Amino acid sequence: MEPTVVPILRNEKAITIDYNLWGPFIAQDLLKNVSSSTYVLVTDTNLYGLYAPSFEKAFNDVASSMKAESRLLTYTIPPGETSKSRITKAEVEDWMLSEERDPPLDTKSVLLALGGGVIGDMIGFVAATFKRGIRFVQIPTSLLAMVDSSIGGKTAIDTPAGKNLIGAFWQPSKIYIDLNFLNTLPTREFINGLAEVIKTAAISTTAMSKTNESKGEYETMKNKFEALEANVNVIMAAIKTKPEANDHRLSKVRNILKDIVLGSVQVKAHVVSADEREGGLRNLLNFGHSIGHGIEGLLTPDVLHGECVAIGMVLEAELAVHLGVLSREAVARLRNCLANYGLPTSLKDAVLQERSGHKHCSVDQILSVMAVDKKNQGKKKRIVLLRGVGFVYEQQATVVADRDLRDVLSPSVRILPSIHKDIRVSCTPPGSKSISNRALVLAALGKGECRIRNLLHSVDTEVMIKALKSMNCASFSSGKDGKGEYLLITGNGGNLQASEKDLYIENAGTAARFLATVAILAKPNPRAYSILTGNKRMNDGRPIKDLVEALRANGSSIACTGKDGHLPLKIEAAEGMEGGDIELDASFSSQYVSSILMASPYAKKPVTLRLTGGPPISQLYIDMTTNMMRKFGVGVTKSATEEHAYHIPQATYQNPREYEVESDASSATYPLAIAAINGTTCVVPNIGSESIQGDAQFAVRVLQQMGCSVDQTESSTTVTGPPRGTLKPIPTIDMETMTDAFLTASVLAAVAQDSKGKSTTKITGIKNQHKKECDRIEAMEKELAKFGVNCRGFEDGIEIDGINYAELQDPAGGIHCYDDHRVAMSNSVLATVAPHGAVITERECVGKTWPGWWDTLRLSFNVKMEGVDVESQSGGKPPCSEAGRKSIYLIGMRGAGKTTTGKWVADLLDLSFVDLDSQLEMEAEQTIPEMIEESGWEGFRGQEAVILKRTMSERPMDHVFACGGGVVETPEARKVLIDYHKSGGLVVLVQRDIEDVIAYLQLDKSRPAYVDDMRSVWERRKDWYVQCSNYQHFSQKAPTDSLARASKDLERFIGTVTGKRRSLEKIKTKDQSFFVSLTVPDISAALDFLPGVVIGCDAVELRVDLLEDSHNPNAPPSVEYIANQLAILHGSTSLPVIFTIRTQSQGGKFPDNAPLELVASIYLLALRMGVDFLDLEIQFPDPLLRQIFAAKGHTKIIASHHDPKNALSWEHGSWMQFYNKAILYGDIVKLVGVATSQEDNFQLLQFKKMAGSRHETPLIAINMGLDGQLSRIQNGFLTPVSHPALPFKAAPGQLSAAEIRSALVLHGAIKPMQYYLFGSPIAQSKSPAMHNALFKATGLPHTYSLFETTNAADLERILQSDSFGGASVTIPLKLDSMPYLDSVSDDATLIGAVNTIIADLSLQSTKNQGGHHLTGRNTDWQGMTRVLLNAGARPSDQQSGLVIGGGGTARAAIYALHAMGYTPIYVLGRSKSKIQALMSSFPEDYNLEILHPAEQPLKMTDVPTAAISTIPADKPIDPDIKKFLGHWVFGVNSGELKVTSDASRGGKMTVKQILLEMAYKPAVTDMMEMAREGGWATIPGLEVLAGQGWYQFEAWTGIEPLYEMLREACGLEKLT
Repeated sequence: MEPTVVPILRNEKAITIDYNLWGPFIAQDLLKNVSSSTYVLVTDTNLYGLYAPSFEKAFNDVASSMKAESRLLTYTIPPGETSKSRITKAEVEDWMLSEERDPPLDTKSVLLALGGGVIGDMIGFVAATFKRGIRFVQIPTSLLAMVDSSIGGKTAIDTPAGKNLIGAFWQPSKIYIDLNFLNTLPTREFINGLAEVIKTAAISTTAMSKTNESKGEYETMKNKFEALEANVNVIMAAIKTKPEANDHRLSKVRNILKDIVLGSVQVKAHVVSADEREGGLRNLLNFGHSIGHGIEGLLTPDVLHGECVAIGMVLEAELAVHLGVLSREAVARLRNCLANYGLPTSLKDAVLQERSGHKHCSVDQILSVMAVDKKNQGKKKRIVLLRGVGFVYEQQATVVADRDLRDVLSPSVRILPSIHKDIRVSCTPPGSKSISNRALVLAALGKGECRIRNLLHSVDTEVMIKALKSMNCASFSSGKDGKGEYLLITGNGGNLQASEKDLYIENAGTAARFLATVAILAKPNPRAYSILTGNKRMNDGRPIKDLVEALRANGSSIACTGKDGHLPLKIEAAEGMEGGDIELDASFSSQYVSSILMASPYAKKPVTLRLTGGPPISQLYIDMTTNMMRKFGVGVTKSATEEHAYHIPQATYQNPREYEVESDASSATYPLAIAAINGTTCVVPNIGSESIQGDAQFAVRVLQQMGCSVDQTESSTTVTGPPRGTLKPIPTIDMETMTDAFLTASVLAAVAQDSKGKSTTKITGIKNQHKKECDRIEAMEKELAKFGVNCRGFEDGIEIDGINYAELQDPAGGIHCYDDHRVAMSNSVLATVAPHGAVITERECVGKTWPGWWDTLRLSFNVKMEGVDVESQSGGKPPCSEAGRKSIYLIGMRGAGKTTTGKWVADLLDLSFVDLDSQLEMEAEQTIPEMIEESGWEGFRGQEAVILKRTMSERPMDHVFACGGGVVETPEARKVLIDYHKSGGLVVLVQRDIEDVIAYLQLDKSRPAYVDDMRSVWERRKDWYVQCSNYQHFSQKAPTDSLARASKDLERFIGTVTGKRRSLEKIKTKDQSFFVSLTVPDISAALDFLPGVVIGCDAVELRVDLLEDSHNPNAPPSVEYIANQLAILHGSTSLPVIFTIRTQSQGGKFPDNAPLELVASIYLLALRMGVDFLDLEIQFPDPLLRQIFAAKGHTKIIASHHDPKNALSWEHGSWMQFYNKAILYGDIVKLVGVATSQEDNFQLLQFKKMAGSRHETPLIAINMGLDGQLSRIQNGFLTPVSHPALPFKAAPGQLSAAEIRSALVLHGAIKPMQYYLFGSPIAQSKSPAMHNALFKATGLPHTYSLFETTNAADLERILQSDSFGGASVTIPLKLDSMPYLDSVSDDATLIGAVNTIIADLSLQSTKNQGGHHLTGRNTDWQGMTRVLLNAGARPSDQQSGLVIGGGGTARAAIYALHAMGYTPIYVLGRSKSKIQALMSSFPEDYNLEILHPAEQPLKMTDVPTAAISTIPADKPIDPDIKKFLGHWVFGVNSGELKVTSDASRGGKMTVKQILLEMAYKPAVTDMMEMAREGGWATIPGLEVLAGQGWYQFEAWTGIEPLYEMLREACGLEKLT
C-alpha cells in the first residue's frame, strides 16, 4: 500500500505520512523528486547514532542502483533548545561554506532536517538564508514536530528577547512523517505533542469548513475531537509502554495513531494553503499559544511547549467564557480531554509545579512575555477564542483587552460594590455536587447505558470520573442531542478492577468517602489493592476514621498509610464487602452512610446498616441517597423495628436511560443571598419545595426570617431582599438539615441589625463543618473578622454580631479561602455591599461546585470585579501568616536545657513560655513526685498526655511549651506530637551531651529520681525523640561568658526553622559573596583559627565527606559524629552553614557506593538541625532528591553538579540537562566544570548570561583548575573560597576571598574608597589602626584616615567626593553633621547623635552635589549591647538596668539597655533637671526612673544587673554619687534590695551583675574598682570602641569582620 500524501500550497505531494518511510523509501523519493548532487543531513548528537548510519547506507545503495551522482554529508549539533541560536546557525553555515566541502555546497544543494522542532526551525532558517535560499526537507522525529512545526514553512531562531523572533517563511520541498519514529519517543515527549493534536481538533471544524469543505472532509473533521475522547485509554496505554525501536509499542494503535496525526496534518496543511503568511485564518492554529507562550517564556525549558500550550488552551477557553462567547461545559470538556492525556490544565498542577521548581508565574510576567507575540497588533494582544469545541468565534485571532486577560489570569479577584437595587435576575445554578457524585457512582456501578444531564462540571466530578475510569468501572463519553449536552455512562454492572495507579482526588471529600467503599468492590488487576489519596489538605485535615473503622469491622482490609484515620488509604480489592450487620457512627458525616449504602448491593451478603451516635447528621442527604438508589433499581428498606437502621438487598443496579441532576441547592443560596443583602430580586427557576436537597429550605427558613420576601413553588424560588442595610438577625437557628448553607447565613448575619439594637445571630447544628475542606467555622470566624465583624465559634455552631454594612472594612491581605469553594462564594456575597469591596484569593476553588460563579456575578448581576495577583504582591507567599505563629513544643531529656531554651525562644519570637511540668503541678496542686506516689508512673504519664493534647487545642498559637523529659514514653503522647509536626507545627528536640545531662541530674533534686540507669533511659527514648520531632537543637555546654554565643546560635536556629532568618535574600543583595570550604577532619580542632578563616565570607561550608571520626577513621563519619561536628560549627560562627556531602564521582571523598539510606539520613539530619543551605548533588536518584526536597522546610537547597572529568562543554549545551534538573530542586544552582584554557571561562560566562535570561534562580558556575581561576574571580555570587590557614584547598584552583577581592581591584570591579574619622581631638584615635587592618585582611583597597575639625562645614568637600565611602563621627560633630546627610536612622534620631556615616554608591545624594546618598547611623549603642552580651548579660524576668550620668553618651546607653530588654532603667545623676530633660525625649515604654543621691524614699526596688557609667573618669566621682553606688548598688545592702531571683533554682541568685565603663582612660577607673569590690564584673570602654567599630565595618562593606582584630588594634588583651 502506498503511503498517504497530503497536499499543501501548490505541492500536491509535499507531505508523506506512514510507517517505515525512513531509509530506502525517503532516499529513493529524494533522488527522484528533490534531485541534487549534494544532500546534507543535519541532526543532533542524540539521534545521529540511532538513525544516520543506516540512512547513509540506504542512501548510497539507492544512489548506486539509480546511478545517481549524489553525495550525502552529515552534520550534528547539540540537542536542546539552546542550539536554536545565532551561534549554532553560524556554525552550521561556516561548516557548509568551509573549503573542506569539496566540491562546495551550491544553490542546488538540499538540507535534510532530521529531528524535532529545534532542528527543523533552525535548519529551515539556514536553508532560507544560505546563498539566498536553498531547498530543504523536513523529517520530523517527534509528534510535536510532525503535527506542528514541520508544516507551514515557519523557520526561526531564538534570541534573548524571545522565542522565534528572527526567522523567515521558507517552505520545505518535502515533509516525510514516518510514524515509526514515535516508537522510541519518550512518554513525556509523546504527551507533549498530543497538546498540538488536541489544539487542532479543538478548532478543526471551523478550519476545515473554511478551507476545504468542497473536498468532503468537513464532516470527517467534526468528529476528530470525539475520536480523541473515545480513544484516550488505548492511546495512553500504548504511550506509557516503554519506548522500543520496533513497533510493538504502537502495534495496537497503529491505525488510530495514523488517523489522529493525519487529521492534524490535514487541518494545518489546509489552513496554511489558504493563508501562508498568517494574514488571518492561520491565526487559528495559535489557539492556546498566546497565553501558552507567555507561560513558556517563564518556565522553559523545565516545562515543555505542549504542556504550556495545554494550560494556554484552558485559559484562553476561560477567557472566551469570560467574554460570553463559550459555554462552561465546553471548557470542562476541553479540560477533561487534556487531563486524560496527561497534560496539565492549570499552573497549580502538582507535576508541573515540581518540574518548574515551584516557580511562580505572576500575571505581570505572563503579560510582559505576551507583549512580544508576533500576532499582536502593536500593543493590542490577539487571542483565538472558541465558541464551541471545534468552532472558533472569529476566523482570526480576536483583539482582547489586557484588563480581560488580567481578570482570567489572576489567581484572586476583587469584588466591588456595584449591584443596582432595581435589578431582577434569573439564575440557574450548576447541577448539585451531592447528586452529581451519587449519580456517577450509581451509573458506573449499574448495568447498561445512562445519559446524565445537567451534571456538575467541576474538579470534584472530574476526579470522581477519573477514579471510576481508573478502576474500569464504566466507560464515559460526552454527547449532545436536542435536549442539550449529556454524559453517557456505560456501566459494567459492578465489575471493576483495582487501580494500577493511585486514585488521586485532590481535596474532594465527597469523592474520597464514596470511593473508599467502591474500591472494596474491585477485583485484583494485577495489583491486589487500590491507593486512595489526595492533596496535603485532604490527607492531613479531613478525617475518614469512622467510615474506615466501620468497614474494617465488617472484614474489609484498609490501611491508613499516613496519619491515622486519614488518607492515603490502601484498600484491598475484595470483590465486595462481607455484608451482614454493619454498624457506623453517623454523628459526623452523612456521606459515610451514603458510601456504604451505595456499595451494599454488591456485598457478599445482604446488608443491615445500623447508625449509631444518636440521630445521624444531615438525614436529608441519607434520604437523597436511598431515593436515588431506588431510581437505579435497588430499593432500600428502613427498619420498622429499629431506629436508624436500613436493610439493603443484594442486587445489580439497572441504569435508567436518562437521569437529570437537580441544580445544587447549596449553591443556589449565594445568588439568593445577593438579592437579600442588596435589596434586589433573584429567581432560581429549578429548585423549589419539592427538592430532595435539604438546602432548598434556606430561602424559607433563613431569608424569610431575616426580612426577605420569599415566593417558593414546587419547582422554583424567588427572593426579594429588604432595603439594603435592613436585614434582621435571627436569635437562634438550627441549620442541621442544611449545614453547608451556614456560611451564606453567616455573611448575611454579618450585616443584620434590628430596630432594637440587637445584632447577634446564633447558628447551631453545624458540628460537621469543623471537618470539611477546612474548619469552616474557624475560617468564617477569622475571615469575617477581617471585615470588622466579631464572631465566636463553638463546637456546634457560631455566633455573629452584625454591623452596619457601611462599616465593613477592606480585608487586609484579602479573604483567604482555604481552598474551600463555599468560603470563597459566601464571602464574595458580603463583598458586594462592603464599601471598598474585598479581594477573594484562590478564586479557582469555586470550580468544586460552580466553576462559572465569577462569570455569573459579572454577567448576571453586573458586579464589577478586577483580577488581582495577591501572591505576587506578597512576594510569592500566600497571604496567610498563621503558620509562623503556631505554638512550638520542646522535648528532650530532663537537664538538656529545655526551660532555658524555651525562655530564649519565647523572647526571640515574642511568644509566651509555659513549662508543662509546672503547669501540671499547678493544676493538680501536687508536685510531680506526689503525683507519682499517688497514681504511679502510668497515671502520671496519662495526665501528662492529657495536658499536652489540651494545650494543642486550647493554645494553638503564640506559645512555647517545654515538655517533660518522659513525654515520649506513652504511645498516645507520641502520636499527638507526631501528628502535630506532620501538620506543620514545630516540635524541637533539645539535646545535650548525655554525660553533661547525667552530671546535672545528679545535682537536681526537684524531680523524681530515675528508676532505670540514665543511659539506658536515653537509649530507650532517643529514637522516640527523633520520631516525635521535626527539628533538633544541640544545647551547648558553655561557661557564663559564652552565653552570648549560645544565645546567638539559638537565634540562628530559630530564625532558620521559622523562615525569619532569610540568609539567601541578604546574600543576594551583595555584588560579591563567598563561602569558605572547610577542609578539616575535626571542627573542634580548628576552633582557634576558625574565626580568621571565615573573615570576609558570607557562609561557611561543612564538607561532611572530609570529616574523619578518630574512632573509625576508615569509614564515612557516623550520623552522630556529623551531628556533633555541625553543632560545634553552629556554636562557633554566626555565618550561615552550607552542609555538603561531596561524592567521589563529583570530586569529593564520600563513597559513591554508600547506601542511599545513609545519605538520606545525613541530609535529613542537616535539615533537622536547621542548616541555612544544603548542597544536594543532583546525580542522586530522583526518589532521594524528591525526599530531601519535600523535607527541606526553610533550608535553601543548592542543587549541584560537578564534572571533574571534564566531560561536559559550556559551549555546546551539554550542561543544559544538568542545569535544567538542578533548577527543579534548587533555590540555588551550582555547576562546576574544568577549564583547560581561558576560552572555557568565556564560554562559561555566555552560559551564565543565557541562564540568567531564563531563570531568576541564583547560579554558581565556575571552572576548576589553574585555568579556571578567572571564572572564580568573575563568579560574583557565593564563590567557594579557601584560606591559607586551612590544611588544603577543597578544589583545584580555589582562591581565598582576599585574593579574589584583590583581583577584582586590579580589574576595576572594586574601586578604592576613602573612609575617615571626623571630629576633634582625634590624634590618638585607634580607629585608623582598626579599620585599615580589616581592609587589608579582607583584600579591600580602601583607606581610613583622620580628618580633624570642629566645624561641620569643613566636611562638605569630602562628602561630595565620588570616592567617599563612609566615616566615623565623634565629638563635637555627632549632631552638627546631621544636616549634611540625606537620611538619619531612627536610632540615631532618638539618641540625638550620628557616629557612623554610610555612603550608598547606587544612589545620588540630594544634599551633596556629585556625592553619593549618605545615611547617618549610631553604632555606639550596638557596641554597648555587644560587649554586655559577650560578658554574659542575659536580661529576663524584668531585670533592671542603670545608667550613670546624663550626657550624650547616656542617651546611647539608655537606648542599648532598652534594646536588650532591661526594665525599668534607672538614670542616676547629680542634676535632677538635666536628667529629667534627658528622660523626657524618650518614649514612655522605656520605663525610665530618675535616681538622685539625696532623694528619699528610694525609688529603686531591686538591684540593677547591668550598669553603664558615662561620667568622665579623669576626675574623682562626685561624693554623693559614690556613696549612693557604694551602698545601694555595689555595696552590701543588708538585704534591703535584692537581685531578681530565679524560682527554678531555689531562689538563688543566678544573674551576673556587670558594669560597663565608657571611659577609655585610665585602664581601671575608680568606678570599676568600686564595682569589683562589690562582686560585679567590669568591662573597659575600649571594648565598646571595638564593638561599635565592628558594626561600622559591617555597614560599610557588608563583611562581618574578625572581632579579635578590632580588639587587638585597640590594645586589649586577647580573650581566652
